Amino acid sequence: MSGPAGRDAAPGAAAARADLATRQAELVAALVAGAPPPPGFAAEPVDAARAALLRKRAGDVARHWPLLAAGLGDAWWDTFRGWAAGRPTAGSLRDGWDLARALRERHALPPLGAEELAVREAGSRYDGQDPPRPRRLPAVARAGGAVAVQLAGRVRLLRPARR
Repeated sequence: MSGPAGRDAAPGAAAARADLATRQAELVAALVAGAPPPPGFAAEPVDAARAALLRKRAGDVARHWPLLAAGLGDAWWDTFRGWAAGRPTAGSLRDGWDLARALRERHALPPLGAEELAVREAGSRYDGQDPPRPRRLPAVARAGGAVAVQLAGRVRLLRPARR
């Protein structure tokens, strides 16, 4: 735009965009990271949307970690919900990996989940921050009594977890 009106409108538009971006970030934080609903949003619809997104996230994680979900059985939803509430997602693969490690630390990892975690950790490196990367050198991983070995890119479960 040209002229004085164009110059005055630009800062107002930039401020409006910044305000909108801030409100959107607050809403996303309320939906996926457990933050309170932003001003002007009713709590009940935000809570309903948060629960729906969490259930969808649990389903995505279960697709990437089927043995972990099967090992937890009926406790899958409650376990996942308790772990994921207030945590933004890092992606389904990494969420499952982080959940499995948290369960291992609490000695609550089911045998099927221990086997799945051992196989994943033998085949890939994951530090909890960066995305997992395939291992190039031979590796051994243990979780909950399960032992997995990776050699030449193939992972074998040598000893299943005690059931």
